[in-house]
Amino acid sequence: MLTKDEVTQLLNPVKDPFLHRTFEETGGIVEITIREEKKHVSVKLAIGKINTAEQMQLQQEVVGILKKNGATTVGLRFEQLADEVIQKFQPTANQEKEASLLGGSHNTKFIAIASGKGGVGKSTVTVNLAMALMRLGKKVGVIDADIYGFSIPDMMGIEERPKVRGQKIIPVERFGVKVISMGFFVEDNSPIIWRGPMLGKMLSSFFKEVEWGDLDYLLLDLPPGTGDIAMDVHEMLPTCKEVIVTTPHPSAAFVAARAGQMAMKTNHEILGVVENMAYFKSEKTGEKEFVFGQGGGKKLAEVLNTKVLGQLPLQQPYEEEDVFAPGVYQQDHPIGQEYHRIAAKVIAKVEE
Repeated sequence: MLTKDEVTQLLNPVKDPFLHRTFEETGGIVEITIREEKKHVSVKLAIGKINTAEQMQLQQEVVGILKKNGATTVGLRFEQLADEVIQKFQPTANQEKEASLLGGSHNTKFIAIASGKGGVGKSTVTVNLAMALMRLGKKVGVIDADIYGFSIPDMMGIEERPKVRGQKIIPVERFGVKVISMGFFVEDNSPIIWRGPMLGKMLSSFFKEVEWGDLDYLLLDLPPGTGDIAMDVHEMLPTCKEVIVTTPHPSAAFVAARAGQMAMKTNHEILGVVENMAYFKSEKTGEKEFVFGQGGGKKLAEVLNTKVLGQLPLQQPYEEEDVFAPGVYQQDHPIGQEYHRIAAKVIAKVEE
């Protein structure tokens, strides 16, 4: 069974998620209690800020370390560090902002992919627009900001997790695109039950604590609708541009208009509309069948005073024997070529 000294040695190198200093440096290990008969370890930790999403991540990390090293059960309590300790180690707000993508020293262009409702293919558009931009020679990153409905790691066939280097999280790279997702920080596809403010802090950390490097474009896959996360993005990224995704169905276009109007009210430029599932082309007859109706994308573009960037039919990517990426269209696929055209229009509008 673990001793108090062993627990201290295991936790000393762990870093406070806000001060980015080890518990050994901050004196953050306040109390350790061991119940040998039950193999139970109870630890009280002092950190820079309590009751946050980062605290929950830290909790998972600490529990994992202690269980891996012999504890059967773990109890954790948190308190806030003394003000003088926080002031000693805390970077200033300006230093923190400038070091992140939110600082003014970066030339990264932000594009949010939004929709009014779920199930219209917004994440598929995000993934494949990112791939098309990369194929056009751009350095691209993706934030899976659809925190309740994260799906991008699965779509891209990503199986590894981000690594930590120094004080920064290193995003996972797949097909030349850098990716960060809430899906990397939960176990076994568990449901997310955090409240809005905690999710907002998590989204902020995706900008501030991830080592993105030099990016030309950072795409954000937003949750559908106009909820807390979408509002946080509008506040954090005043220069963000948006692509609105809909299906041809009038109801989908109607609710998508709300997401577009929110963008306009917060001075986010709308680059255009992508109409997904526009039609199904029969391999036998070559005829187009408009499964979800017609006209939704065009009507939405008119309401938002923008243009339709592209119309994407219903069709699966090619199957590849050695590559698992169920949501990625290959470059020579007809839909991959359509994404290429959409990406070229996006570049022309953003870089004009």
